[in-house]
Amino acid sequence: MMAGTSPTAGAAAGYRPAATLPFGAEFRRQASRRRTQLALGFMVLLPLIILISFQFDTGDDDNGRGEFGSLVEFATSGGLNFTLFTIFVSASFLMVVVVALFCGDTVASEASWGSLRYLLAVPVPRARLLTVKLLVALVYSALALLLLAGTALLIGTLRYGWEPLRSTVAAQLEPGEGLLRLLGVLGYLAVVLLVVAGLAFLLSVVTDAALGAVGGAVLLWILSSILDQITALGALRAFLPTHYSTAWLGLLSTPVQTDDVVRGAISAISYATLFWGLAFWRFTRKDITS
Repeated sequence: MMAGTSPTAGAAAGYRPAATLPFGAEFRRQASRRRTQLALGFMVLLPLIILISFQFDTGDDDNGRGEFGSLVEFATSGGLNFTLFTIFVSASFLMVVVVALFCGDTVASEASWGSLRYLLAVPVPRARLLTVKLLVALVYSALALLLLAGTALLIGTLRYGWEPLRSTVAAQLEPGEGLLRLLGVLGYLAVVLLVVAGLAFLLSVVTDAALGAVGGAVLLWILSSILDQITALGALRAFLPTHYSTAWLGLLSTPVQTDDVVRGAISAISYATLFWGLAFWRFTRKDITS
């Protein structure tokens, strides 16, 4: 190669692929979108709705028993318990939808608007475009979870006090240890939701319809949850991505049960890696016409 020649064949002088589509620029662009603002706003609003609804509880309603009933009973006994209740009622559906929204809309929406080909014409390398969009989507997904739990902890503590964490599967935990357990629960849920992120991202690359990518990921997650309830499947259920989705309850027990947590983390990371790998493989080889 002659001196002064660009290291990228056929590229203009000074062109650096790694400098295209900066993370900060994409982060700010996604922050300006209405769906991002509404999704994050709702994560703040939900704990407030739950708190207000508790103020109308007269104590005469006989709630269902079992795990859900026990969480309702303890929800008003402290900020940590209120946060645990909020996480419990949000984990199986709301968190799934929000993560699917951020990861499933990111590429498909560009294609539906007809702006994807213009981004690639900048030119932004395809692998870099996918990497930046995936990282931004994951950051917003994590931010949504933190906003939900953080808001619940703040308003719950202000309303019900800084009390020990209580549950039916563990001895009473002091506030400091209880907070660490809740952080562990939130971290595990974040890892489990990587499956949703990977599936939604793959569908976002395959289709030009953002709603199809988001809805497809949510529906497949629900289908996996339904199949996991069919005991006739036996050991095959362990291979379903939702099989260990509730293993976080073991982090609240005394002593802590981590066997299923480890299995669930390995399963989630494996599925997410597979889906992301397929997304990159497909996107780097497809014709972009929109």
